[in-house]
Amino acid sequence: MLTPNKNFLKLSGNYLFAENARKIEAFERKTGKNALRLGIGDVTRPLAPCVIEAMQKAAGEMGRADTFRGYGSEQGYDFLRKAISRYYAGRGVRVLADDIFISDGAKTDLGAITELFDRGNAVLLSDPSYPAYTDANMMSGRRIIAMRADENNGFLPLPDQNIDADVIYLCSPANPSGAAYTAGQLEKWVNYALKKRAVIVFDAAYECFIPYAFGSAAEENEKSGVKIPRSIYEIAGAEQCAIEICSFSKFAGFTGVRCGYTVLPAPLMRRGISLKEMWRRRQGAKFNGVSYITQRGAEAALSKDGMAQNLENVRFYMENARVLRSELENMNIVCFGGYAPYVWARVPAVYNGETWCERLLSDACVAATPGGGFGKNGENFVRFSAFCSRETIEKALKNIADTI
Repeated sequence: MLTPNKNFLKLSGNYLFAENARKIEAFERKTGKNALRLGIGDVTRPLAPCVIEAMQKAAGEMGRADTFRGYGSEQGYDFLRKAISRYYAGRGVRVLADDIFISDGAKTDLGAITELFDRGNAVLLSDPSYPAYTDANMMSGRRIIAMRADENNGFLPLPDQNIDADVIYLCSPANPSGAAYTAGQLEKWVNYALKKRAVIVFDAAYECFIPYAFGSAAEENEKSGVKIPRSIYEIAGAEQCAIEICSFSKFAGFTGVRCGYTVLPAPLMRRGISLKEMWRRRQGAKFNGVSYITQRGAEAALSKDGMAQNLENVRFYMENARVLRSELENMNIVCFGGYAPYVWARVPAVYNGETWCERLLSDACVAATPGGGFGKNGENFVRFSAFCSRETIEKALKNIADTI
């Protein structure tokens, strides 16, 4: 008789954002109202015109025998991997096209990458953090070590030499807090990983927002000349200890299109085994690649016109977040972050994250995400997403003010 993977029994009954969506839909059915959705970090602005044009052209090519394409490389087409390599080079970072693997989004690879690691490996991650990290490793039965991320460390925990970990998940800018590691802080993590012979899985999904940061932490870093890296490979030695995973979802609005990439440098070896070649073998067995049409759209997103068009949306979302945070602070709500289009807010004293979200939905028609869904240390916080229209932000702020 088949024995199910009992590690699934350790998971919560539903994935955080799926559960949130269920509650919002139930509220809308019951009340007949449309919730102001500041919960899930899903983009709302349309794809850039040059991306649409490139995808339409590619679709046309698929309709002609002389330009039709069937299966592509599981690593991704050369044209997109070279475009991503140039994107890094434009920021002064050397990433070879052959070290880049195209995916259908960061979330997929953040979970799949665990197949490279033995089940006996210990996994170190922040609490709170993106729940996909925890869930993927719980499903595999790995031991998880939670680092406390709180107001005392700016939601950016640093390595403890007394802790032995094999895999380290870092996200900068961080989800849910919107905080970002400085170069000096990431250097400490790279040195720790090199010393412990561990591997960092670096989630860079929000790197494009760093130049448009706001808030007290960002202002202080800028005033002091502190550098905020957009890639782990800006740190010396990272190519020997880090895997970087990124996405077109937030930068290019690809949440519904699906495209991302994972970087595994050739020097990344453990016990004489190349993790890059392991990943290549894994992808060959389990992944048929991202569609040609999608990859042409992603290539266009990184073109000169694509960058200009997409960065307009990036700036728009960050201005939404700045307005949201500023007005919440005017209501005496303490907020954190500033490097991503999220506002990480401490809940009023009489609530926890769950109960305040319930109050916001029932009385203000505002949907937010309770911080406890990201980890125990997030229980007294709420994450607001600014990936919405300015009108939604303004209506939500008015409704929140009326409930406080």
